[in-house]
Amino acid sequence: MTPQRIVVLGGTGFLGSALVPRLAADGHQLVVLSRNREAHRQSAVGRNVTLVTADVHDVPTLRRHIAGADTVIHFVGILNESGKNTFERVHVGLVRAVVEACRDTGVDRLHLMSSLNAGRGESGYLRSRGEAEALVKASTLDWTIYEASTIFGPGDGLVSRFDALLRVAPVMPLPRPHAKMAPVYVGDVAEAIARAVVDRSTMLQTYQLYGPEALSLIEIVRAIRDARGRHRLVLPMPDALGRLQAAFAQFVPGKPFTPDNFRSLLIDSVGQQDGLAQLGIVPQRFSDWLPRLLAAPARHRRLDAARERRRP
Repeated sequence: MTPQRIVVLGGTGFLGSALVPRLAADGHQLVVLSRNREAHRQSAVGRNVTLVTADVHDVPTLRRHIAGADTVIHFVGILNESGKNTFERVHVGLVRAVVEACRDTGVDRLHLMSSLNAGRGESGYLRSRGEAEALVKASTLDWTIYEASTIFGPGDGLVSRFDALLRVAPVMPLPRPHAKMAPVYVGDVAEAIARAVVDRSTMLQTYQLYGPEALSLIEIVRAIRDARGRHRLVLPMPDALGRLQAAFAQFVPGKPFTPDNFRSLLIDSVGQQDGLAQLGIVPQRFSDWLPRLLAAPARHRRLDAARERRRP
């Protein structure tokens, strides 16, 4: 395997934090573009990882950093719109800029992280993901696209978020409780990309990345609750109330749930073509990982147990 010079956009996020050290271990020279280098200094691990502060939405800046690369990996994405960071700007406009910068600098290889159901349904999130994929496929680049289901792992937005909500809410009303997903382990996604980076047969291919368990949202939330030993009522909501909850929750700080999130859940996030198997990877099970993801220092476990005992 010949080490490559790889430019990573979104490399300081949840998935990037798993992929960057995986690629570095293979000897690749990595340039990780970040909005704020100082805030992510821990991401610059190893002699062959360089963390650079850069405005990735600026095409001349992209050209400058991409020039001379063998491969570009694009991870930047948002689940909710906020201010100028709209789905159109982040998912579509930025991908267009990356494709343009690659073309202008002669970089042929692009890896794009997308989502299962990209381009389907009423969600702005999924629609913009589909538009981004179409831009990449219409380019002259040697692309590989990854359509992932919900990704889980340490510090994720699935287990961590619901665990935090269950800690404070005696009753959790749950919209779209029977929406299904096949959670995929972050390490398996990182391994899939690491293998595709060095395998030319993955060019012009789309890989659906999902785990071996198709679970409903309410099954996932109840599993998190039960693994913690918490006494909480997880209440399934009809769609009419779920839409109403989303309409109000979008104005709560942090936007825990939005109308667009609701629309995304109208389509099950379960794949049909096992991309992990195509890449020779045996996926890890969400249920096996859950106890490890919830593991906490002994002091925290004792405090949680004490809080539970004090509840009526």
